[in-house]
This record gives sequence, structure tokens and C-alpha cells, in this order.
Amino acid sequence: MTFRAVVQRTGISVIRRIAVLLVCVLVVSGLGGCGGGAHMFAVKAVAAGVPSLAPFFDENQGLGQDANVRSMPVQGSLQQGDTPGLYGGTKKPTVCDVAKLKRFLTDPANHQKAVAWSSVLGITTDGIPAYLDRLTPVLLRHDTLVQNHDYKKGKATPYNSLLQAGIAILVDEQGEPAAKCSCGNPLRPFKGDAGRISVKFADGNKKWHGYEASSVVAVRPAPRKMERLALVDVGDPDRGIERPVGSTGRRDTAFDTRKQHAVPNLAGATFGQARRQLVDSGLAVGYGGSTLPPDDAQVTATDPPAGTELRFGAYVMLSVSGGTSGGATSTPPGPPSSGPTTTGSTLGPPTSTPPHSTPTKPPPTSSSPPPSSPTNEPPPSSSSPTTATPSTATATVTATSTTGSPSSVTKSPPTSAPVTSSAPVTSVPVTSSAPVTSSASISRDPVTDSPTTTET
Repeated sequence: MTFRAVVQRTGISVIRRIAVLLVCVLVVSGLGGCGGGAHMFAVKAVAAGVPSLAPFFDENQGLGQDANVRSMPVQGSLQQGDTPGLYGGTKKPTVCDVAKLKRFLTDPANHQKAVAWSSVLGITTDGIPAYLDRLTPVLLRHDTLVQNHDYKKGKATPYNSLLQAGIAILVDEQGEPAAKCSCGNPLRPFKGDAGRISVKFADGNKKWHGYEASSVVAVRPAPRKMERLALVDVGDPDRGIERPVGSTGRRDTAFDTRKQHAVPNLAGATFGQARRQLVDSGLAVGYGGSTLPPDDAQVTATDPPAGTELRFGAYVMLSVSGGTSGGATSTPPGPPSSGPTTTGSTLGPPTSTPPHSTPTKPPPTSSSPPPSSPTNEPPPSSSSPTTATPSTATATVTATSTTGSPSSVTKSPPTSAPVTSSAPVTSVPVTSSAPVTSSASISRDPVTDSPTTTET
């Protein structure tokens, strides 16, 4: 009896010690592995040509056709729907059969699916036909983060998804993904941090050639509706495709993406104004990391410098300082207060053709430009941009093409009119801090109001 009591007391002591050790291990791992409270966003990979396990529409019915496209590098993981080079197209006008999707969703036999589909997009079932008429089929040119939706048990089940480049989708009038063509599954914006994702390749979606976690994009809506999209032919990147919004490709017109576009003199402009002018000129704005500088941050330098000729869709580096708005505004900033711009396009009324490539005059060299003027300060050096004031945020973008040849999604100078031929780009509501990349816990909860996702 004495021996048994000693063993029991010894066992309890050992258990207590083990429990204390476990608690210490958990605490230490929690402090070291959570990155100060940051977490990863679980994302399910969706490869081109791989059918969904829970589609709204039977993929064997030929609703949409994906293409073989290698993802292009990006300079900044958040892009707006009118960013030059964002989307592609093809000479085939049957990438997505919108009429067939409309017939399916308006068929009384599919009413339950129509209710689930429309609820995701914030419309009524009666509004489905008109909504579909405003959508435009495109091909992804970048691996793109979205909030996808499967159809399970009569409801739309959301989950974060990474769509491979080459997948055919429908985009709305502001360039935002709305539906996946092959299965009809509705799409919404990715709600997490593109710099902190954990991608799962499963269910036949194998890791594809060319995938780079640092080169994925999440799309935000352009600041205003567009009249047409300027796409790049995925089979011939020297050929641009101008597609009217709401059309399926039968009214496409072509343009030459090799034409050069001058980098405007942006010194002294706000970041929001600079993005707007670059998009109007057929050029893209990128930055380092997954965050954007504030819209009211002042541009101090560009790389390459003003006057440099670049082909359609090339990226331009902006160095900025200051800024108090803490992120992008939902409306485009006003035009610069003084001084002519050096772009081939102006901030005048919208046009219906891609940006012109007419060479521009050297920028003026006034010594003290007003903060709101994008043209009066001399262009900075392209090797290492300098700043007139201490820099608090930097947008880093290289002047490289977004494909073997750059491309553009839309083209229209910003005006007060509600519709333009290529909506101007403004910054999206994010912070200027770098993404947290330390090891983190992976959230796999269903994606509803939070940015985490379910694994389906």
C-alpha cells in the first residue's frame, strides 16, 4: 500500500510537470509563431481547365473556355480594374457564353440556384438579365485572388480562391471579377492580405508552372464605370483588343500595344493624381509589397524619369513622401491645379481609343512647384529616386512590361462623366505598411464577414 501511494504521488507530480512544460511550449510558440497577432489567409488554388467540384452550372455544357496562359509578373498585389495590362482576350469571341448562362439562371427549374447566385452579387433574381448584359468576358493574365463560391446544399458557399492565369471570367463595368465562366460560380473581391496567403493545391488543382506567391494580384473596382476595356491578346501580346463593355467579343477592334507612351512629369502631384495620369497614358503603377501609399502622398520622383518612352502597359516606379489620408479614396482625385502635363493623353473628356503614343515635350524645370502640380518639378534620376522631403512611404515599380509585351485593361481619361473608355486608377484602401511574412497560424474558417476561408 505504501509503495502504491508513493507511485501515485510520483505520477501526479510528473503529470503536473509535463502540463507546465506543455503550457510553456504553447506560450513560446504562440509568441514566436503568430507574428504579433498576424495570421495567414487560407486560399484554395483553382487551375485552368479543372472543373469545380460544386459548380452552379454543369461545366460539360460548354459555358466557358479557359486558355493556356503563363502568369505575368506584377508590381504590387493590389490592382484596380482599369490597370493597363490586367486582363487579356483572344480572337475567339466564344470565351464565355453569357446568353447560355442567362437562360440557365432565368429558367424556373433553376430558381434556387438563381436566388443563391444573385444574393452573392447583391442583386435580385429579376435583375439577373440586366446585370449579365453589363458583364464582359476576359481572360486572366495574372494569378488572381478572389472570393469564390461553390453551390452546396442549396446555398452559395464562399471560400478564398486563387484563379490561375488563363481562366475565363466575367468582369463588371469597373473591371471587378463577377463570375467564373466555365461553371458560372459568382466571384467577389478577395478580403484578405495578398502578402499573407497559404495556397492549397488539391482536388486535381496541381501547382502550375510559373506560379509565384509574390506575383499574385487582388482586383479592386476602378473608381468609375468604363465604356470599353483595352485587353491584350494572350496569343499575340503585340496586339491589343478594345472591347465594348457588355459585349462578348464580336465588336472588338484591334490596336498596336507596341506603340510608345511617354512617362508624364509627375513630380509634385499626389499619388492619386499620378496613378490617374499613368493609366490615361496607358502605363501601370506598381509598388513594393501588398500596400499602397495614401492618395494624398506627394510624388517626389519617377523611375524611369519623365519623358521616357514605354510600350503599352509598362510599369512606372513612383517615390512618394507624406500623406495623411491613410489610404485610397473611393473617388478619383481632382486634376492638377496648374501646369501642362507631358502625357500623350490629357485629363480632358473620355475618348474611345487606346492611349496615344505621341512623343511629349521635356518637362518644365520650375524650381519650386506647388504641391498639387504634377509637372513643374524637374524629373528625377532613374537610378535612385531622390525625395524633396523625408520619405514615409514608397511605391516601387519597375518599368517592365506585364507580358512579353505589356497590356492594358481600359482606356479613358478621367472626367466628371459617369462613364469613361478606360476608368482612371486610384489607390485602393490599404495601409502603407509592409505585409507580415513571419510564420503564422492558418485560418480555415468559412469566408463570410471575415477574410478567412473554408477548405472545400
